[in-house]
Amino acid sequence: MYPNLYYAFRDLVGVELPFLRFLNTFGFFVAIAFGVAATLLAYELRRKSKQGLFVPEETTILVGKPASLQDILSNFLLGFLLGFKLLALFFLANDEAIDPPSFIFSGEGNFPLGILVGLFFAITKWREKNKQKLDKPEKRIIRVWPEDRVGDITLLALVFGLAGAKLFDIFENWSDFLKRPGDYLFSPAGLTMYGGLICATIAIAIYAKRHSIRFLDLSDAVAPGLMLAYGIGRMGCQLSGDGDWGIVSDLASKPFFLPDWAWSQTYPHNVIEAGIPISGCVGPYCNELPSGVFPTPLYESIASILLSLVLFYSKKYLKSSGLIFSLYLIFNGIERFLIEKIRVNNQLNLFGFRPTQAEVISTIIFITGLVLAFYLKSRPKTSAES
Repeated sequence: MYPNLYYAFRDLVGVELPFLRFLNTFGFFVAIAFGVAATLLAYELRRKSKQGLFVPEETTILVGKPASLQDILSNFLLGFLLGFKLLALFFLANDEAIDPPSFIFSGEGNFPLGILVGLFFAITKWREKNKQKLDKPEKRIIRVWPEDRVGDITLLALVFGLAGAKLFDIFENWSDFLKRPGDYLFSPAGLTMYGGLICATIAIAIYAKRHSIRFLDLSDAVAPGLMLAYGIGRMGCQLSGDGDWGIVSDLASKPFFLPDWAWSQTYPHNVIEAGIPISGCVGPYCNELPSGVFPTPLYESIASILLSLVLFYSKKYLKSSGLIFSLYLIFNGIERFLIEKIRVNNQLNLFGFRPTQAEVISTIIFITGLVLAFYLKSRPKTSAES
């Protein structure tokens, strides 16, 4: 496993780059996932705009105004934080760089670097505004299409998705959270996918309503990229060993056509340092599981990538607004419910049953997808959907 990119480069390329220690493998794949999802969303929104499913929103902006004190100070603060904390990681000694999260959430930092980067951001903002300055600032009306708002939508998905994923993980492990809250709040591991999906969906729905974007058409545009992004994110889970693995597996029951690693893994050097010490290993991330388990992130990654292709090509046949999103909910619910049968997770006590949180939510999502699909198929089609 590769807890961060330092270990990946060291093992795969044979090059040791200490500053890569702060680039968490899971976070790296999450960043790729968001980038891919944003690119596919922009493509789908442009396509739907050409079909007449979206109309632009007219908004008034003020151009030619010089940089305000607030603009300069906010950019200075952003640059200061970037230099004081993130860029300072490049200048840490090797032993200090071992635990970047502890450094990020500590009071330590590089003050001169923070001032330098802050001034750079502030001056850059001032120069940018100064180039656009007019003798008399004027108001202009511009047309903003949904595809122009992909950056805002992606940012909302990132902020509320990660916050919701962390929040639902805390709820799922409430008793353990009360014993050691810092381990949950400041750890890059421990994210519940459905928490992120629910919170991000609510935030984006509110944003879409505010800007007169039809939510069902937006959801159709999001669905293929969202499924693909989930598959890419699960690659990060698999490669880092973040704890989203399965129950103990028996190689004796392995189908003959599968290699051993696709049926049973001990996740050596996993990022959460679970299991028993590895003989001869020195330093952090020197644990592995005592018994081989199902590599469920690998299964989810493969399934999600294949399902994203199905969703992407289904748009040729499913014309009614919302049907692609309905299919996404159905696929998502089935995939997650099935994987929970061999995945390690906390169980709830619900009316005498012992389901996991994910099983309950995936069932609700599956039913919601079915109900929505039947409703959309029974309503009259619009001209754009015909």
